Amino acid sequence: MGRGKFRIYLGAAPGVGKTYAMLSEAHRRAERGTDCVVAFVEHHDRPRTEVMLHGLEQVPRKELDHRGSRFTEMDVDAVLRRAPAVALVDELAHTNVPGSRNVKRWQDVEELLAAGIDVVSTVNIQHLESLGDVVESITGVRQRETVPDEVVRHADQIELVDMSPEALRRRMAHGNIYRPEKVDAALSNYFRPGNLTALRELALLWVADRVDARLTEYRNEHRVSRIWGSRERIVVGLTGGPEGRTLIRRAARLAEKGAGGEVLAVYIARSDGLTSASPKELALQRTLVEDLGGTFHHVVGDDVPAALLAFARGANATQIVLGSSRRKAWQYAFGPGVGATVARESGPDLDVHIVTHEEAARGRGLPVARGARLGRSRIIWGWLAGLAGPALLAVVLTHTDTDLGIANDMLLFLSLTVTAALLGGLLPALASAAFGSLLLNYFFAPPLHRLTVSDPKNILAIAVFFGVAVAVASVVDLAARRTHQAARLRAESEILSFLAGSVLRGETSLEALLERVRETFGMESAALLERTSDVEPWTCAGSAGPQPPGRPEDADVDVPVSAHLALALSGRVLPAEDRRVLAAFAAQAAVVLDRRRLQSEADRARTLAEGNRIRTALLAAVSHDLRTPLAGIKASVSSLRSDEVEWSEQDRAELLEGIEDGADRLDHLVGNLLDMSRLQTGTVTALIREVDLDEVVPMALGGVPEDSVRLEIPETLPMVAVDAGLLERSVANLVENAVKYSPPGEPVRVFASALADRVEVRVVDRGPGVPDEAKDRIFAPFQRHGDAPRGTGVGLGLAVARGFAEAVGGALHAEDTPGGGLTMVLTLRAVDRPPGTTTDTDERRAPCGA
Repeated sequence: MGRGKFRIYLGAAPGVGKTYAMLSEAHRRAERGTDCVVAFVEHHDRPRTEVMLHGLEQVPRKELDHRGSRFTEMDVDAVLRRAPAVALVDELAHTNVPGSRNVKRWQDVEELLAAGIDVVSTVNIQHLESLGDVVESITGVRQRETVPDEVVRHADQIELVDMSPEALRRRMAHGNIYRPEKVDAALSNYFRPGNLTALRELALLWVADRVDARLTEYRNEHRVSRIWGSRERIVVGLTGGPEGRTLIRRAARLAEKGAGGEVLAVYIARSDGLTSASPKELALQRTLVEDLGGTFHHVVGDDVPAALLAFARGANATQIVLGSSRRKAWQYAFGPGVGATVARESGPDLDVHIVTHEEAARGRGLPVARGARLGRSRIIWGWLAGLAGPALLAVVLTHTDTDLGIANDMLLFLSLTVTAALLGGLLPALASAAFGSLLLNYFFAPPLHRLTVSDPKNILAIAVFFGVAVAVASVVDLAARRTHQAARLRAESEILSFLAGSVLRGETSLEALLERVRETFGMESAALLERTSDVEPWTCAGSAGPQPPGRPEDADVDVPVSAHLALALSGRVLPAEDRRVLAAFAAQAAVVLDRRRLQSEADRARTLAEGNRIRTALLAAVSHDLRTPLAGIKASVSSLRSDEVEWSEQDRAELLEGIEDGADRLDHLVGNLLDMSRLQTGTVTALIREVDLDEVVPMALGGVPEDSVRLEIPETLPMVAVDAGLLERSVANLVENAVKYSPPGEPVRVFASALADRVEVRVVDRGPGVPDEAKDRIFAPFQRHGDAPRGTGVGLGLAVARGFAEAVGGALHAEDTPGGGLTMVLTLRAVDRPPGTTTDTDERRAPCGA
């Protein structure tokens, strides 16, 4: 039998009509012939809701007595016996009266769903567990009854029941929600317009998030790459410049205009060495976008517009925010720029916003090149300006009728030489000067069209032109190189300053540092390699990126840190001038590695100190708690062996019973001590296999009286992946502890329920309970809470129970029992078996002839 379908009517506030909507659906299903019953619906004396119950079959409720009063709850067993196709269960977050089958109603619903019954339920947005603090800050009321978000999220269908605050207040004023004597107080407190508006927004945003998650799943399953503008996602393109913060704030304001808007800031770094962005500025922008609720992404790509558009389409973005270009007007001669290219290629489904800022058109400055070298494209442009430029100028001047004179011709050729120096450096400028001199001699110095000069003045002029051209080219090239070097040194200093500060503050792990190395230099992977001696193989202490090098010899770049430690990078060969920064990164990586090892040693020292503390506590326990049962056994044995007293059969039986009780207590104490020792030394080995709780849990009750525990383990629960022995020991300690603190006549409840991919075992007692601040402390070794008498144990039961629970991949925590007491919640991982498969346990459960 498959799991039932779960539909939830989610109300934005009390009284919006979710129960009415659920009952309306029930009538529609009943008219279509569906077997639909009312498992539990509370009409709260609302006439219109009560009328909707007419004509629907209602399962009788279960009556319970609690503290002298009689209550009614949903009878889960009766609903399971009735086995309808659809069950209506109102108020999903309700806490059941003590003594019910489950603590919470959503756990009752899980049982119905597991039995194959479709369930239609209701819940208000304020009862979602994750929104408890938000709702309290809005309304001033703390919701005591909550339901885990996961339960609601895993529903097959969620329908929002909404109503405007004004309409809801009118409904309240007409007496359709509360009785007349409560209306005024409700309208002036919880049902204020501001409260209702905020709750409505919470409900809309929560449902929108779930719808968006479903849409993402659909797009991934059907491989949809086209942008669907179902939700505003705004991508901010960052350059690492100071204008980035302006762009992020503008994008955040755009996102606020649409409910559920999302901001994604992306910085695209080129893969050709050190980036031109300021690491400090990028760190500030990352912090800003995260403070505004957005996310920051770092992408490597040589074609910035293409990479930006690919990221936006991959994130299903609807808008891109870019800043106005910082380039000067003349720099547009080399291309339209990133903003214009993105706007042109974005297509009709992606809007592009170009935002002005204070840095617009102020110039980007020269990029931080590697050393003083220029990019290939600039060198090509330099040679074109130095060689093709003079040739074109000569053609233009020779085909015009105006004679400018050789002096003006020289100035024009000199301007081309300067341009070649600015673009391509010294060599194109020298070539331009030499070529220009030849052209001046051939076309403009008499005799024309010959490489001889008749006038000595022209010879001097051409020589001076060549000298001035070479000098100007040298100065311009030197200035450009110095500018590049200064910009590079500034970038290096910012990188090193930010890196050193983050490492000294302990904010960078080794993997994060290697990732920064990889991104900064545009490498594919980075690894920190070490070995213990010259003959030992290299081992990887940390890495970032795919397929990191395993040896320095296999890397494209390796930087020795010490004799047996090296930083290795793969992807491309770096120039020598990059090694200064890379060496600093390598040194910092060594510092981080040393810090991590020192931290590990400190942790081991703390573990040893904890072990010493436990041994000291153990000696104290042995000195008293273990001697107490031994003293009783010794006294009873000595009495039996004494010849001075003639013991009757009844007396002998009582003495033997005392010996047996003392031995049992001693065995229990020694068992806990040995278990704690195994946990502390890490020698507990869990043999995980699939088991049924209804086979393991009953075996854990052997150490307590039969009438002290009420066991409720449904056979319909999924199997769990645990070590049966460790689980039995953990449950046994929990039950024994609960029985110890439960008042006489109040049996301990042990029950289990399934929730999504896990199973919860709850041990519920009605004892004095534990305050919130002590709920974690009671799981520490050698802890007794409250006024527990000496001799009742060494305070290891709960510590061993949690240790064994964690050893089998589970978790154990304490909660308050509704109505008083303590509930231990043991969470285990359910086995996810494909439908149709069976196990030996399933075959044993099947009836004969099945």
